[in-house]
Order: sequence, then C-alpha cells, then structure tokens
Amino acid sequence: MKLLRMISLAGLAGMLAACTSTGSVRQPNAAETVASEQALALPPPGGPSIVSVVQHRRGNGVKQNISLFTSSSVQGQNYLNIQMLGASGSTSGTSGAPYRMISESGISREMFSAVPGVPMTRSATFLQNSYGPFGYASGRSRDGDTCIFAWQQVRSSRSAMTQARNFGMIQVRLRLCDARATERQLLAVVYGYTIIGTFDGEIWNPYGSQQGADPTIGRTGNPIYPDAGGYRDMPMGIGYEPQPAVVSRAPAVRRASAPVRAAPVQAAPVLPQPIGPRVPLPDATSGTQQSGTVTPPSPTAATVQQQTQQKTMSESGVSVPSPDCIGDAAMTAACRR
Repeated sequence: MKLLRMISLAGLAGMLAACTSTGSVRQPNAAETVASEQALALPPPGGPSIVSVVQHRRGNGVKQNISLFTSSSVQGQNYLNIQMLGASGSTSGTSGAPYRMISESGISREMFSAVPGVPMTRSATFLQNSYGPFGYASGRSRDGDTCIFAWQQVRSSRSAMTQARNFGMIQVRLRLCDARATERQLLAVVYGYTIIGTFDGEIWNPYGSQQGADPTIGRTGNPIYPDAGGYRDMPMGIGYEPQPAVVSRAPAVRRASAPVRAAPVQAAPVLPQPIGPRVPLPDATSGTQQSGTVTPPSPTAATVQQQTQQKTMSESGVSVPSPDCIGDAAMTAACRR
C-alpha cells in the first residue's frame, strides 16, 4: 500500500514538471561566424587579408579562428588563431576551456597538424615583438612553398600575479604558407599583427603593468644624442673645423637672341604645258607605221624649249611659219596667202 502511494506521488510530480516547462527551442552555444570587423586580432597592413572569422564562446573566455588568404599548394588554410582566457563563468551555460600553458609536446603536435607534409625546423633564436617573446618554425615544401608556424603566449609576469591581479592570458597561433614569399617576409606578419581584444576589468590584464619612462632620463652621466651614432658621429668628435663662408652670387641674366628665320625654299620652276597637237619627230613616224598606232614620243628638253618659244611668240602677235613653208619661194608665197 505504501509502495503504491509512492508511485502515485512520483507520477504526480512528473506531471506537474511537464506542465511548468515552456517547451521553447534552445540553441546550444556552438561556433558562429562573425564579421571581419569583430576579429580580436588583425594582420599587419599589407599582409594577408581576412577571409572569415569563426568564433567559439567558452565559459571562461572566447576563441577565434581567423582564416587568411592563402596562395600555396600546401594542404590547409592560412590562419591566425587567438584565444583569450579570463574569469570562469564569463559566458553562462558553456564549459570553460582548460587553463594550460604552452608546452613543447603540444606545440609539436599543432605544428605538424597545421603544415602536413612539410619538414619544419624550429628556430633557436630568441625573438620578441610588441607583445613579448614568441617562437616559430619554418620549412619548405617539395613545390618550393615557404611555410612558418608561430606561437605566442601573452601573460603578465609571476611577480605581478602575486598581487592578486593580471590573471588574464592570451594565446596566439599563426600558420602561413606562400608560394612566392620568403621566410623573412612571412616572419614580418608575426611582428606586425595587432591584438584588439580586451578583458573586462583591470584584474585580468594580461599585459602587465604599464611601462615607465627610461630611467636614464635626467640622470647624470647618461648623455642622449640625436641619433644612434653617438659622440663619434658628431662633428666635434673629429675636430672642429669651421666651414668656409658660402658666397652667393646673383645668377647671370641672359638676353634672349632674336629668332633666326630660315630662308624660304624656292620651288623648282614649272614648265608650261604645250598647246595644240604634238608634231611627231621624223625618225619616230617611220617606226610606228607598222603597228598602225602612232605613239607620241616623250618630249625632250629641246622640244619643250621649242614649244615654249612658240607659245611666247603667239602670245606676242608674232606669226611663226610652218616648217613646210621654209625653203622654197613658191611654198613660202603660198603659206603667206
């Protein structure tokens, strides 16, 4: 009897719970695509452009996968990933990301996964940009493409964290492969990228305390020069020698010469065209009778001169006798008629 009473009470409680639920659809906090203007880190000016930004909100921060323009035959996409870790519970309803430092084994796994098939060599040189020290590895693919994989952790020093402040942390990963760029050109992106995301509250500042002025300013025995050369590049360091005075002279005024006009070019005299029918030469008439067509010969210089004289005399009123009228007296009288 008691068992039946307990079962009935449990069923009644379940029915009451079902009645109080709203039944609305809830979307889990998964990855979402945001605009490029909302990226937490930006490549340098002139660097690879942003293709897309995928954001993951966690319980203690946010992570963004920023895809960059890729011009390479190596498998994979260029990216700039940034993860900002702060207070736990900053994003309700989601689990927090593990608060882990960068480790050697973890970086090796990430590097070979990001650049598959490319032998990478880690640089042993200590380097740092505006956010502190960073490390990178570089390699070249079989097709000649250059690749780098860089990592950086931005976090305040341990001495600053003992004062109950500066607990925030930023981790950055950069993967770049290019078919035409060199290692130094790709490394310039590591020096030029900018973090624009911030934490809410000074206690989570990952950059540490603000850097003060140079302690050598105003201290005796610490001269400051206008350039990096120092005392050796100053003129007094090699002996002061006054420079000779510079005498300024007025520039000489040159008078413009009169323009020289070129002499007009005289055109060649044009001979007048003959008037009237042409008279064939005696030697030309005999050779053209066989064909039946008389072809006028080309005028010679003597013929042109003779025709010119005839035209001149006709214009002046002088009658020029025909060649047939010259010689015999009877023919001359007939021509005069």
